[in-house]
Amino acid sequence: MEYDTIMDGEFKEDFGPKIQVSAADKIHVDFELSNVDLSLANSLRRTVQAEVPTIAIDLVEVEANTSVLADEFISHRLGLIPLDSREIEQLNYSRDCECDDHCGRCSVTLTLNAKCTSDEVMKVYARDLVVGFDRPNSHIGNPVIMDPDGFGSLICKLRKNQELRLSCIAKKGIAKEHAKWSPTAAIGFEYDPHNKLHHLDLWYEQDAETEWPKSKYAELEEPPTEGQVFDYDAVPSKFYFEVEGVGSVESDAIVLEGVKELQKKLAGLIHGLGENDGMGGEFDGPRSPGGDGQPWQDQGYTTPYGNAGGASAWGGGGAATAYGTTPYGDSGATGW
Repeated sequence: MEYDTIMDGEFKEDFGPKIQVSAADKIHVDFELSNVDLSLANSLRRTVQAEVPTIAIDLVEVEANTSVLADEFISHRLGLIPLDSREIEQLNYSRDCECDDHCGRCSVTLTLNAKCTSDEVMKVYARDLVVGFDRPNSHIGNPVIMDPDGFGSLICKLRKNQELRLSCIAKKGIAKEHAKWSPTAAIGFEYDPHNKLHHLDLWYEQDAETEWPKSKYAELEEPPTEGQVFDYDAVPSKFYFEVEGVGSVESDAIVLEGVKELQKKLAGLIHGLGENDGMGGEFDGPRSPGGDGQPWQDQGYTTPYGNAGGASAWGGGGAATAYGTTPYGDSGATGW
């Protein structure tokens, strides 16, 4: 994906951000981002990791639990089970929904009813969760199952006559609120693999070259030559991303949603700046007493030492002071 433009009637290349994908599947995507500033690249990383919305179990009502695990422990494990979050835009945030508590427009209900009746240990998996029908589409909220056996995440183990019966409410959220809403397990972010910019201080015992092995991206850039003069004005221009999803959202969709969320944040910032002075808007916030150009003394304010109008604490200005008469004479007169 490249952004080009035509300037002065000629076709110009390498204008604007460029993305080159090196590897991709449902869980992983590796790409190179270039022609952008470091701050923008890092903003994209942070947005992808913390502000892409997903759905996760948020409330758990335990009806029966005779396992060896406490209710809070099981609830925590349930919250970390990845749920299908495709087309998450069809689901409302609970804070934006018109319902009192939760409904099919802002949540998905899941139930679990498991009881061990044999002498063998019974394992309860994510596949045992039953998803309710009241939801925006037929796949949102389904537990993500990627293992070859089709079991999904292990919830707990039950022995004979032990039982686990509960109901869950899954809601939409972002990882900035809680890690259970994170669409990624990790995001690798690297630039300057040869450390030519010296943004890192490589501590070593004997030899930095052997104790700090180069990453695979070092082959894509020219290494520094011996005796090369350090360029204090050099800035990074290529950024290498490795995005690893958890299965709730496909890897390429995670990055695209991150770009959309970053665009929304920038649009909100521009809109907010446009409402203030200097951007064609009016500022109606608090102002200082002299904000309209008039001195505060002319607006009816009084000081602890007397009335406004230029009177000092010791006299002058033809007004009485807070102390009345001084040891040197009346207000406005000197002691001599």
